[in-house]
Amino acid sequence: MLEFIKQLMVFTKFRLSFLVVLSALSGYYFVGGNDVGTLLKLIFGGFLITAASNGANQIIEKQHDAKMSRTENRPLVLKTMQLNTAYVICALGLLGGSILLYLINLNSFLLGLIAFLSYVFVYTPSKRTTPWSVFIGAIPGAIPPMLGAIAATNHFGFIPGLLFFIQFTWQFPHFWSIAWVAHDDYQRAGYFLLPSKSGKSKNTAFFILLYCIFLIPISLIPWLIGATGNASLIIVGICGVWFYFLAYRLYITCETSDAKKLMFASFVYLPVVQFTYVFNRVDHIIKQCIDHGLF
Repeated sequence: MLEFIKQLMVFTKFRLSFLVVLSALSGYYFVGGNDVGTLLKLIFGGFLITAASNGANQIIEKQHDAKMSRTENRPLVLKTMQLNTAYVICALGLLGGSILLYLINLNSFLLGLIAFLSYVFVYTPSKRTTPWSVFIGAIPGAIPPMLGAIAATNHFGFIPGLLFFIQFTWQFPHFWSIAWVAHDDYQRAGYFLLPSKSGKSKNTAFFILLYCIFLIPISLIPWLIGATGNASLIIVGICGVWFYFLAYRLYITCETSDAKKLMFASFVYLPVVQFTYVFNRVDHIIKQCIDHGLF
């Protein structure tokens, strides 16, 4: 049983699924979500949909996973998990997650379904045919914070769209730094995920740097529109400059070691920024209430 749980965690990419849920929670709390029932449905529903997406991805790519050192130990490659079992896990995850999101509201259900379908049936096959696959994959990848906001408000508006766009922009330096580090491995499987045909080059590093530059003003929009306080200006601004500096180092050196630093930084950047919005929003609201004599 313990061995099956280990295989299940690898098959569903448990850590990645957890990070996706964390991102959804940031959107939920940022717009003022406070219902425990909705929160639990979002956590488990979002996790199950993400797990099903990750599992379906491994089903489709099992032959290609066998060619890469980073994926050669996955359960379907090693045949420690039967294909029929994999299908059942994905079906149950998709069904259970969809039901939970539907119980929140119809829009949450539709966003979860769009994320699953676009990731599995559009992004996954495109990885072997076009470098635009990163752009395609960034769409379902940016849905979680929007989904969290919609779960709380059931309303599409500027803030959910902004949260989507911030995570969408972040994904390019994030994915491309991973693709840089794993470039040779990806090549063996027939994947080309870098933005330039020249591979690990100045051109690719320039595109990464460009998106890091874009990310700085975009990430400060919540402060500019008064949705967060001055602390977010300082913390998010510092994070953006730090992220840009690492991208600039990669542009100067074009060394894989610098791409690896940027890759690890991307895992830190997003949750720090998103939860800075959340906590600074709470602090900002309290201060406004005090200023207006509400308590």
